Amino acid sequence: MTGVLPDADLTGLPGPVRRLLDAGPDLPLRHRMPRPSATARRSAVLILFGEGPHGTDVLLIEKSARLRTHAGQPAFPGGGADPGEDYPVGTALREAQEEAGVDPDGVRVLATLPELFLGPSDNLVVPVVAWWDDPSDVVVGDPREVARVARVPLAELADPANRFRVRHPSGYVGPAFGVADMVVWGFTAGLLEALLEAAGLARPWDVRDVRPLEESGTRPAAVPGALGEGGAEDAAAPTVASPAPDGGPARTVPRR
Repeated sequence: MTGVLPDADLTGLPGPVRRLLDAGPDLPLRHRMPRPSATARRSAVLILFGEGPHGTDVLLIEKSARLRTHAGQPAFPGGGADPGEDYPVGTALREAQEEAGVDPDGVRVLATLPELFLGPSDNLVVPVVAWWDDPSDVVVGDPREVARVARVPLAELADPANRFRVRHPSGYVGPAFGVADMVVWGFTAGLLEALLEAAGLARPWDVRDVRPLEESGTRPAAVPGALGEGGAEDAAAPTVASPAPDGGPARTVPRR
């Protein structure tokens, strides 16, 4: 089921989160998803909003640079489903607890968003939206998997000064955010862009600001609909965290 959960408690939510929930089934991801394969692994990510010192924020993690896949890349907490668990909600909550120390008892699950099939990694990902009623201190749950955790204000994500596009040496061009000393790009950036638009927070920004992204040694993964050099839609499917198996930690992409 996609949309607001039948037993979800929506009291006290800020306007942007309510607008996002209203638009959830029609999230403005500008692409058509391919049909999932029969072997696709079920996965989930947790989009956890809360009220921080600088307004409504969202939880992001930075993957450890020592990982074989997704090394050093910003992402939502998430991963593959374990056998027998409550998918996708239980999967998203477990992963957030393992990766960022999030106590599930302090989280109010609100909705699930349309599933996204990630062709290259053969994952079927369901974003789970939740509100952090009782925020705990953000911590690195497992340093072997996560380098750091950050609560990023939506106002910073929407700030035109923090928005640009990145160009991979392969020709991929897609949206990016420079926040919390991280460069958020690929699947995570595409989903954040859609969330801001659905929440009514999107502001005009300079799409001509395209910055080079270091060669990762792998095919870049992007939300379909990102533009390549020729202006055509990029056919690559997204990954949960943009892959960089041998790369270092994410850092700010310099201007051209």
